[in-house]
Amino acid sequence: MSSEKPRPTKLKFKGEKSKKKRKHEDSEEGPSTRRRRKEEEEDAPETWVFPEGPNEIRGPAFIIHPSDPSPITITYDSTRGRIVLHSVDKDKTDDSESPSIKDRTPAEVSQVWVVTRVAGSPTINLRTGVGEGKFISCDKHGIVSADREARGPQEEWTPVVFPDGMVAFQNVYEKYLGVDEVAGGQLSLRGDSEEVGFRERFWVKVQSKYKKEAHDEEKKRKEGLIDVSSVDEAGSNKMYQAWGAGRSVVSSADKTELKKARKEGRLAEALLERRAKLKSDRFC
Repeated sequence: MSSEKPRPTKLKFKGEKSKKKRKHEDSEEGPSTRRRRKEEEEDAPETWVFPEGPNEIRGPAFIIHPSDPSPITITYDSTRGRIVLHSVDKDKTDDSESPSIKDRTPAEVSQVWVVTRVAGSPTINLRTGVGEGKFISCDKHGIVSADREARGPQEEWTPVVFPDGMVAFQNVYEKYLGVDEVAGGQLSLRGDSEEVGFRERFWVKVQSKYKKEAHDEEKKRKEGLIDVSSVDEAGSNKMYQAWGAGRSVVSSADKTELKKARKEGRLAEALLERRAKLKSDRFC
């Protein structure tokens, strides 16, 4: 038999630091020790936590639906290039008790979606964590797919966080993302729900460091350290549409329309229209 130690199976992301295990001389632990250990685990940057507001939904995200008898997770099949809904217990082989849905964490990278947003916009984009980084989109008929290489209005989602912590996703047509049962008992995603019910409510987990980042930004904004009135069009263009050597080009049109769009809540759409007029982004 090989003397090699088995490799750890816990899912890790690039850049994460491995946590060192503590050695205890005494096996007995008091309540304060257990409480301190729990606080340290919650403060770890890679710990999966629940967002308390829409602004905290950013970075890697794990999306679960509380289906019965087993919760399902939104997964991306990079081989077939499509979204699939898998039971979180699909690989379970024994009769041991399953963890509660709030204790679930992603078991593979295909279950992780990368959340990005345009600065100053309440909407988010959901990009695959594997493959070529395709965006989840929804057309006017409610068909949901993950095959877009660039973001536009159909790739925008507005997260709605409810008091119980669950999240609904509203698309540009003011319809909600939901789980639908199709022929053969298969489950799929649709984006044509008029109201939010059980099928439209999801649990979302993000990494602790991104939730903390949102808290820090909000704190600075309240203290007046962040100028919310400014529109960073150059930064936005550099992120979503750059020329050779990362050169950023912006529209020469008046920025008054951008300030008006911000007040009306359609800043992302206005920025996209201005980039489209530059005629250098074939996806616009």
